[in-house]
Amino acid sequence: MKTNRILPAIFLYGSLGLILLFTCIPIYLMVKIAFADPGAFMNDQAFEFTFEHLKAVFLSGNLWPALRKSFTVACATAFLSTLIAAPGAYVLAKIPGRTGYFFLMAIFFTRMFPEVGIALPISLNVARLGLFDTDAGLVLAHLIRVLPLVAWVLIGTFKSLPKDIEEAGRMDGCSKAQVLWRIVLPVARPGIMVGLIFGFLNSWDEFIYAAYLSLMNKTLPLTVFYYVNRGGWFLSSMYALIVTIPVLFFTYFFQRYLQSGYLSGAVKG
Repeated sequence: MKTNRILPAIFLYGSLGLILLFTCIPIYLMVKIAFADPGAFMNDQAFEFTFEHLKAVFLSGNLWPALRKSFTVACATAFLSTLIAAPGAYVLAKIPGRTGYFFLMAIFFTRMFPEVGIALPISLNVARLGLFDTDAGLVLAHLIRVLPLVAWVLIGTFKSLPKDIEEAGRMDGCSKAQVLWRIVLPVARPGIMVGLIFGFLNSWDEFIYAAYLSLMNKTLPLTVFYYVNRGGWFLSSMYALIVTIPVLFFTYFFQRYLQSGYLSGAVKG
C-alpha cells in the first residue's frame, strides 16, 4: 500500500519540479542578463553584478511614458471589460439549456481569428475615430481581445451562485436590477476580481494592437521590442524585468481570489 502511495507522489512532485524548473529558467536568465556586466558576460568570465543597465533605463527618458501608458491602458481595459461583461454574463448564466452555451461559443468565436489579421482593419477604424496614438484608442482595441475572456470567467461565476440568494432578494422587494447590483455582484466579488486580474494581465503585455496604434507614445512591450530589435540584450532584459514585476505583484497580491473553492466559501458565508 505504501508503494502505491509513494509512486504517485514521486510522479506528482517530480512533474511540479520540472514545471517550476522550466518556468524559472527564463526568469533567471532575464534577471542575470539585466544585472550582468557586459564585458565579463560576453567574454564568459565570472558573473559581475552591476546597476548600470537599471540606471541607463531610468535616465533614458523612455521608461516613464511607456510605463504610464501601459498601466493606464491595462487598468482602464480591465475596469471597462468587467463593467461591460458583468451584466451580459449574468444574463447568459441564467439562460437555460444549450442556448446560453451557444451564445458563449458565439462570444469565443471572435477570438478564433488571428489578431494579426484583424489588427489592421480595427486599427484603421480606430484611426478614423481620431483616436490613433491615444490611450482611449488602445483601450478600445484591447477590449476586443479581453471582453470574451472576462465574460467567460464571469459566466462561470454567476452559474455557481445558488438561486436562493436571488429569491431572497426578490422576496424582500428588490427588482431584478437591484438583485444584481446589491446582492449578486457583492457575493460574486471573488470571480469579478479574477476577471479584473485576467483583463489587466491580457492588456498589460499586449503587443500587436499597440504596434499598430502607437507611433510616438509606446507601451512597455513595444519598448522591449525596440531594444531587442537593436540587439541590446542587457537593456531589453532590464525592460522585460520591469514588465514582469507588475505581473508578479498582481499574481501574488490577488492569489487568494484564484484559489479553488474561494467563491463557494464566500457564497456559503
